[in-house]
Amino acid sequence: MKLEANRVYNFNPGPATLPIEVLKEAQSEFLNFNKNGMSIVEISHRSKPYEEVHAQTKSDVLELMQLGDDYEVLFIQGGASLQFAMIPMNFASAEHKGSYVLSGTFSSNAYKEANILGVGEIAASSKETGFHHVPNQSELKINPDAAYLHVCYNNTIYGTEFHYIPGTNGVPLFADMSSDMLSRPIDFKKFDFIYAGVQKNLGPAGVVLVVAKKSLIEKSRDTLPTMLRYDTFYKKDSLYNTPPEFCIYMVGKVAKWIKSQGGLSAMAERNAKKAKLLYDAIDNSNGFYRGHADKDSRSFMNVTFRLPNEELEKKFVAEAAANNLCGVKGHRSVGGMRASIYNAMPIEGAATLAEFMEQFKNHNS
Repeated sequence: MKLEANRVYNFNPGPATLPIEVLKEAQSEFLNFNKNGMSIVEISHRSKPYEEVHAQTKSDVLELMQLGDDYEVLFIQGGASLQFAMIPMNFASAEHKGSYVLSGTFSSNAYKEANILGVGEIAASSKETGFHHVPNQSELKINPDAAYLHVCYNNTIYGTEFHYIPGTNGVPLFADMSSDMLSRPIDFKKFDFIYAGVQKNLGPAGVVLVVAKKSLIEKSRDTLPTMLRYDTFYKKDSLYNTPPEFCIYMVGKVAKWIKSQGGLSAMAERNAKKAKLLYDAIDNSNGFYRGHADKDSRSFMNVTFRLPNEELEKKFVAEAAANNLCGVKGHRSVGGMRASIYNAMPIEGAATLAEFMEQFKNHNS
């Protein structure tokens, strides 16, 4: 795909790149959505045109995940960070704590919220080794009385990703999939509760997509405030208060785009090709580039790596930007580089970055 005029290859981790086809379609509809003479951001969330968007988005998400009517799709505000607190508030207790796998910053933040509430415990952690890998099944020490096992499926900051579904021996499995949701086929039926801030792989910032078993979310503690209860969103179809209509509309368009591209299998093939281009550039650099993640934990969404020194890293960021390769600077807690290659990043973008990496190495080694 040729780079559009006045566009760059956007490797930012979130808010992140979106499919150009989706952006153009939204642009064309912005002043007159569905021939209503109004924008999607102006129409009532109680109107039929919006209700159709709302329902179709839910349907398309469940179809892509191959889930039946025993699962529900919720749209919640407050980001994934609010879910860090809502999950233990709704499901954990002092007797049945939430069990957490710490594989990076966001899983650690989720555990922190549960710990504040006195209902969190650690099942495994890779913090001591610098979050270079995702804890494997043998490392998981799951309390059989746990309310749930919580994992962060992809770690944007460290560039690691789960490549297996944890076995839990009957403990409900919860997953933060903010940065790899709908990027590959997974047996989603093995998860009881999935949530994702959509701004990394599915849409603009402003809404969290929750996909969970109805039997789990239809009952919440009645001692919680109304807007902190999952059953509020379930019983009112995420329309208890005014939802972020534009965000949900965009998630719906991205879901349709994924379907048009061939679904999750096509996304997985595309994402694997992009990741291989960049990891090959790292592995074939004779040590000039050093990947952060252990090879068996490498992410297909966020490729993280270092250069020989910080001066070269600053130069790399500046020269990359000059070549329309933007957002490659790593997170401040890790340093180095991070290339986020979500669904919407074309293969040509990854190929262009890999070519730049080779040229930069040749000129600076």
